Amino acid sequence: MLMKNYRVLALLACSAIASTGAMFAQDKPETTIKADFVNQYVWRGQKPGQTAVQPTLGVSYKGLSLSAWGSYGLTNSSDTKELDLTAAYQTGGFHVGVTDYWFDSPNDKYFEYAAHKTSHVFEANVGYDFGVLALNWYTNFAGNDGENKDGDRAYSSYVEAAVPFKFAGCDFTATVGAVPYATSFYSKANGFAVTNITVQATKEVKVTPTFSLPVFAGLTANPSDQHAYFTFGFTLQ
Repeated sequence: MLMKNYRVLALLACSAIASTGAMFAQDKPETTIKADFVNQYVWRGQKPGQTAVQPTLGVSYKGLSLSAWGSYGLTNSSDTKELDLTAAYQTGGFHVGVTDYWFDSPNDKYFEYAAHKTSHVFEANVGYDFGVLALNWYTNFAGNDGENKDGDRAYSSYVEAAVPFKFAGCDFTATVGAVPYATSFYSKANGFAVTNITVQATKEVKVTPTFSLPVFAGLTANPSDQHAYFTFGFTLQ
């Protein structure tokens, strides 16, 4: 995966979206501080890490969101460490944003942006949440991207559809995601490939009369690489 020097873009993409849910304009700035604890880190049908804590710090105001998200392994010191920074804007159901993903491999120096050395990946995303269905498109436009069949930058992309619903006292989301064309960034997809089929449930579990803990569990299948995962976690906020 290759990159040219995009220092200006890195400064612009200085925060990460706190969540992928719909965000509407607020009259006052809002801050989000939370952390997810997960038994394994599964993302878009791939498994970047093991048991992890994943903190979020975000600020939003009138549709603009700036926040940071990270993932840090709890069971293995060599597990991948990640820091994502995103700037985004949402009005109604429409949203658009830019994310700077950083991993501690292949280069653990955060401020290294030089071509062939950086561990940053820059991604643009656009989507619309219709309420009963959310559609999103993501494309890497710079950084440590994957390669296509010819060995050139793939501009790796991922498209996803998610449907929320309620059943048996839980909030569910059914998600289907696919890679539209060949890239080594997503499980070495050789062309169009369905990489993510997930059903996840979330429920508030009352711990004390005044404190409830959001817990979630999900089943994920990746038909492209023939893997499946069962995830579980909880959120502190």
